[in-house]
Amino acid sequence: MSKIKLSKDFIRNTVKRALNEDLYPSGDITSSLVKNKKISKFKLLSNQNAIIGGLLFSKQAFDLIDNKIKFIIKKKDGSEVKKGSLIATIEGKAKNILIAERVALNFLSHISGIATKTNQFVKLANKKTKICCTRKTIPNLRVIQKYAVKLGGGTNHRFNLSDEYLIKDNHIASSDLKELVSLAIKNKKRKKITVEVDNLKQLKAVMGLKFDTVLFDNMTIKNLKTGVKIAKKYYETEASGNINLKTVKSIAATGVDRISIGSITHSAPAIDLKLEL
Repeated sequence: MSKIKLSKDFIRNTVKRALNEDLYPSGDITSSLVKNKKISKFKLLSNQNAIIGGLLFSKQAFDLIDNKIKFIIKKKDGSEVKKGSLIATIEGKAKNILIAERVALNFLSHISGIATKTNQFVKLANKKTKICCTRKTIPNLRVIQKYAVKLGGGTNHRFNLSDEYLIKDNHIASSDLKELVSLAIKNKKRKKITVEVDNLKQLKAVMGLKFDTVLFDNMTIKNLKTGVKIAKKYYETEASGNINLKTVKSIAATGVDRISIGSITHSAPAIDLKLEL
């Protein structure tokens, strides 16, 4: 799997594009009305319990607007915070802080939202079962969203289509299952091979072939438990398909090694945060 790297340049460039989106073509015409130049101190607070993430993105937003603004972090990325917790303080000219406020909060709210939702799944699954994200991410924000998953205690699945072979239902529908797996094995070149099955008949058809992971898709608990029992000695096992906070515990109880959940990236609610003067 490609490694997630959040370099200073990446963070700076990402935040710069976000600020350009917010300020083109005439800047913040409302905050420009604020003429008071004295130094103000704002508090960044959480309005709910959460796992916080994205502080360096927020810090960068203020820095790009005014590098004299002091962004003092009180909680680190990955910290579990309670409602009302002080996350950071921001000191500087009020006008400049207000210009960067929404971009800073948007990054923080979104990243914290994914980390928080991921952590909810992690706490419900047993400790031996990994909670994984998928490629169901916002285009061009995948690296940030997968970073957020890690903050919440989750595990990153493949980053892109080059990372591993993942033979899914539509691949199988357009070709022969065993032939696809055999070709993947032949062309493996140290890449991981995962084979998706949606019934026990498909599982039995590939048993004995030398691949890495069986992905059970949209299986009933009964069939999943049987499938895991058959495959566990020979392959890593994974479950996916419409898994939510109500079902994840029973799925983890089948003994599956991994559970992949698209909603932790594509449907995570933003965390409610605010700046208070």
